[in-house]
Amino acid sequence: MRLQGKSAIITGSARGIGLAFTRAYVAEGATVAIADINLPAAEAAAASIGPGAYAVHLDVADQASIDACVAAVVARTGSLDILINNAALFDLAPIVEITRASYERLFTINVAGTLFMLQAAAKQMIAQGRGGKIINMASQAGRRGEAVVGVYCATKAAVISLNQSAGLDLIKHRINVNAIAPGVVDGEHWDGVDAHFARHEGLAPGEKKKQVSAAVPYGRMGTAEDLTGMAIFLASPEADYIVAQTYNVDGGNWMN
Repeated sequence: MRLQGKSAIITGSARGIGLAFTRAYVAEGATVAIADINLPAAEAAAASIGPGAYAVHLDVADQASIDACVAAVVARTGSLDILINNAALFDLAPIVEITRASYERLFTINVAGTLFMLQAAAKQMIAQGRGGKIINMASQAGRRGEAVVGVYCATKAAVISLNQSAGLDLIKHRINVNAIAPGVVDGEHWDGVDAHFARHEGLAPGEKKKQVSAAVPYGRMGTAEDLTGMAIFLASPEADYIVAQTYNVDGGNWMN
């Protein structure tokens, strides 16, 4: 029960990694807002978990929605102690085929959404006066460029940089800002990634997943549950002296 009595927001958590984080946080004693643009899916997810989770509508591309989400959480629980910035989008294209629409959409969600959700949470935590924990979801894609994933890689590199700056700025308020960089994580997200690669590289469905699985030193793709231990640790008092770091949880794909 390392998160007993804590109030958390996890963005984009109606499914996948965010939902796994929600289940793990509730099991550790937190009350969690499943903050998602798909409110019916968030409500169904909350119902499947029980009273420790509840649904809140959130569109991270809309500042009014961000502010309303934070206000709704504080109205319900009385505080905001933890934020996980998990909401993100993926796209790929060769450099000469990248469109402005794709670029702007990914940077709006993955970078601006992370920044302004972090900002809103930090303002609330500062007003409360007792610190807090913010966890940003980066990626191994933010550690290096990839030939046909230029925009997504750039957004995740930006998240790592923002994480460093925010961590250094906010620790004076005892708000710890850190990040997790997953590798290849099986599930709905990677099913979509696989479909993108199938179209752009002429691969059979499932072939890209086989290739990346075989390349992981651990011997398999990750699962959402492989990430929950780090998410719990970074939100707990055990991580109070950790500031502005990005932790790889990727089966050995990348070494700092």
